[in-house]
Amino acid sequence: MPSRSTFTLLLSLFTLPLAAAPTYEDALALYKAKKYPEARVAYQQLSEADPDNAKYRYFLGTIALRRNDQEDAINQLEKATALAPTNSDYFAELGGAYGKAASKGSVFSQMGFAKKCRAALERAVELNPDNLGARNGLIAFYRQAPGFLGGGLPKAYAQAEEIKKRDFTMGTLVLGQLYTSEHRYDEARTLFDALLAAHPDSYIAHYSLGRTAAESGQHLDAGEKHLRRCLELTPAKDEPSHAAVHWRLGNLAEKRAGKPAARAAYETALQLDPNFQQAKTSLDRL
Repeated sequence: MPSRSTFTLLLSLFTLPLAAAPTYEDALALYKAKKYPEARVAYQQLSEADPDNAKYRYFLGTIALRRNDQEDAINQLEKATALAPTNSDYFAELGGAYGKAASKGSVFSQMGFAKKCRAALERAVELNPDNLGARNGLIAFYRQAPGFLGGGLPKAYAQAEEIKKRDFTMGTLVLGQLYTSEHRYDEARTLFDALLAAHPDSYIAHYSLGRTAAESGQHLDAGEKHLRRCLELTPAKDEPSHAAVHWRLGNLAEKRAGKPAARAAYETALQLDPNFQQAKTSLDRL
């Protein structure tokens, strides 16, 4: 027969308070802290309690993308857009999920996902012309997709111009990258010069001019000057690091056939960032 202490223990287990269900604020805090497994559990509980809440579906979709589960991401984001058919951000994220899915699978499935990717991103821009992330996604699509799927560089340039109207810095960088990809270096340089004139201490403007010199082999002295100015400035979180600046200085040195200087630059880049693969590759190639 169980002892009195055993009965007391069992009674205490039954009377323990149940864990409180997570709130949206709890889930969002986990998401912002990049605790994605915990955030996923929280949003799943919220979604089970309120399956028609588009916001929960959206976050479950973005978390699925972060763990490279395109199938779950598409499932959740399709539900989010169905529940909130006027939300531009949801369509933009869905377009991204379709785009990732298009990079995998059979040729037939790739074509299907590519069409859905374009449609979702175009819908996002239609719903909110100021959704610059969606416009940037369309640029990537138009650059990569063949014409029969709706791709084409003229469309990419048109989107870049629209971004530039709304955000001068972002649009200049995107448009400059398009010019650079087509080896239209003078036009890219003109854009970056205009950005620097508007913002003389712009780290990304100096870096872009240095990068253009390194890639084109033109205006090497000016390019080096811009890159060395970067080393006197602090990059923003989403801007190329000082390790990237040293790598580009190595590129410039190689253009001048200065192997010792290039080696030193690449080694400095790796000292700053031992995982900088581009610097490793460049150093191994010397």
